[in-house]
Amino acid sequence: MAEVGGAMARPLVSSLSVGARIRRFHWAFIVGGTFFVLVCVLLVLTPWIAPYDPADQDLLNRLAAPSGEHLFGTDHLGRDIFSRILQGGRFSVSIAAIAVLITGVTGTLLGAISARVGGILDDLLMRLVDALLAFPEVLIALFLVFVLGPGYGTLIVALSISGWTPFARLTRAVTLEINTRGYIEAAEALGCSRMFIIFRHVLPNAIGPVLAQGFLRFGHQLITVGDLSYLGLGVQRPESDWGAMLAEAQLYMIRAPWLVIVPGFAIFLTALSVTLAGHGLRQSLGRRPPRLLGAIPAKDEPAT
Repeated sequence: MAEVGGAMARPLVSSLSVGARIRRFHWAFIVGGTFFVLVCVLLVLTPWIAPYDPADQDLLNRLAAPSGEHLFGTDHLGRDIFSRILQGGRFSVSIAAIAVLITGVTGTLLGAISARVGGILDDLLMRLVDALLAFPEVLIALFLVFVLGPGYGTLIVALSISGWTPFARLTRAVTLEINTRGYIEAAEALGCSRMFIIFRHVLPNAIGPVLAQGFLRFGHQLITVGDLSYLGLGVQRPESDWGAMLAEAQLYMIRAPWLVIVPGFAIFLTALSVTLAGHGLRQSLGRRPPRLLGAIPAKDEPAT
């Protein structure tokens, strides 16, 4: 390689091939992530790939078994189950995704600030986290939905109230470990502000564990959305999601078991794929040395 200004020039193309980069990840992340991406693609393309309007009724063809005309059969009103699964998945997955995004950002920032500031703020925040964790998350969501009323926005709010606590505890623990690094002490000695240190040094090093936690939390939130919708506290008619489809199907589960099997497997497989991806990402991060962003490289060590 050519030398520029007496220093060794960095290669423009990484020596690692795409295949080598993929193999660095745990198999669970690859399998789970691939399946979840396929699910998301199908949900995004629902308006173009759904064979029927999810609300169209055909009473003469009610409770029809799966066939070439109706891939997953029809329900008690003759509506195509495949089209309803796609449409319902857009609500279930989007609610869980928005809730995880809100709680992830909120919990990560609060956890990092708590660990960096310390003192009374750290004590108060951790006692609040302990108080919220003392109650089951579903119970808190049920209470909020009962007070605010069922609906799409209410579910997101209910899941976000207590869902930030795992992110806060995780980020706080990671930040406390990062606080012992030498480059943090150097940044403090240079007079860098707390917020600069958080956004420049802490969050870039904490993003990996937070992402893994986000995948795991998504599966949990998706199941919680299904629970609340099953109880009639989710998306209201004429719209529907996977939990509401299960509630409607329970009266016909003996005569038409596919009405329960299809939405049940949709929730199970989607939650399983995301959980696998989160587990795999955590395992992959555990096999790699931490990247010390902001650290000053040794004299003969190339900068990262």
